[in-house]
Amino acid sequence: MEKVAREVAARLRESGHIAYFAGGCVRDMVRGLIPKDYDIATDARPEAVQGLFPHTFAVGAHFGVIIVLENGFQFEVATFRSDDEYIDGRHPSAVHFSSPEEDARRRDFTINGMFYDPVAEKLIDFVGGRADIDAKLVRAIGNPAQRFVEDRLRMLRALRFATVLNYQIDQKTWHALATNADSINQISAERIRDELVRIFLSPNRVRGWDLVDSSGLMRAILPELEAMKGVLQPEQFHPEGDVFVHTRLMLQLLPEKVSVPLLFAVLFHDVAKPVTATVDNTGRIRFNDHDRIGAQMTEAIMRRLRFSGAEIEATVEMVRQHMVFKDAPNMRVAKLKRFMARPTFDEELELHRVDCESSHRMLDNYEFLRRKREEFANEPIIPPPLVRGNDLIALGLKPGPKFGQILEAVETRQLEGTLRTTEEALQWVRREYLSG
Repeated sequence: MEKVAREVAARLRESGHIAYFAGGCVRDMVRGLIPKDYDIATDARPEAVQGLFPHTFAVGAHFGVIIVLENGFQFEVATFRSDDEYIDGRHPSAVHFSSPEEDARRRDFTINGMFYDPVAEKLIDFVGGRADIDAKLVRAIGNPAQRFVEDRLRMLRALRFATVLNYQIDQKTWHALATNADSINQISAERIRDELVRIFLSPNRVRGWDLVDSSGLMRAILPELEAMKGVLQPEQFHPEGDVFVHTRLMLQLLPEKVSVPLLFAVLFHDVAKPVTATVDNTGRIRFNDHDRIGAQMTEAIMRRLRFSGAEIEATVEMVRQHMVFKDAPNMRVAKLKRFMARPTFDEELELHRVDCESSHRMLDNYEFLRRKREEFANEPIIPPPLVRGNDLIALGLKPGPKFGQILEAVETRQLEGTLRTTEEALQWVRREYLSG
């Protein structure tokens, strides 16, 4: 991909234009990493870029941005620009095509504000980005408060870079961020969601949690998590502390790679504890129905943040079911198999593990279910049915609500191993439902 990016830049140069690599790819190159994609900044106007390359499309011609398709890769080619006042916390009211230095100074953070000349093999750094990479520092370019007023999303981006790169945030940048945190909701929920997902998917997610919390952005975006602070739990089951501390510990215990539903099931599994907390006659703290109410709250939060339907459905199911695990050893085989056959079970088991390890540390149910998973692994946990609706009709039964009850009763006995063949199952149905 780098080779093709150099060819794109070379074609611009051959036509008399400046062409530099820009932004994140330069940051990666300075850090000794191979960039995932390459952006190119140029003094060529959008129409000139489109005239030079046969396959292009404009994604932001007003802002000077053209996508160039070359050899199966796509490159964002942007004209150097300066911006007028930002009026919506996201977009400038007007742009002016300008010089490389002016373009660098309108960008968000110094580590993203460098250029690289692929012909001269030279770093061009007007903003001190190289020094800040060496210092492992996220620093806004120019006036931090102004950068955040221009684009509120930059507050979350600062936290993402600090999390993913394991950098510190410059003191002035941090102060401006924390001061403006409440204004984050001026931008779209989708953009907020995307940055939160990137922060929490990072292996450094606990650092991300701490930054989102201490910056005030958690209070602004996820007040339901903020509400978990100071919500005490029964000490014999939760010696680690309140619900907020417990949730943070769970994040710490997750493996490096996790799915979005598992991640947000960890964040939200106890989200209803603040609203369900009571103390019974014996003085014990209880959170009755917090799983069911938590599932409703999880759905509302994730809809608010515009998660996909599939992500919401899986996360809500995990939150709803997370208390059922304590009952697993006492379930009849059929019920256990149905419980374990659900598509979210494997991730729920991981949720259960970190829930236990972050609190009472009793993993008996987890180990029991792991053994059962191995025991059931040799055949489909829910095998093809021995009897179907057509079979019941052939026996002379009339279709109706009772069909479902009969089929479920047959499946229960099939799962428990008392019915093994279709003939045995049909004999059982005749005996139970047709005799006499």
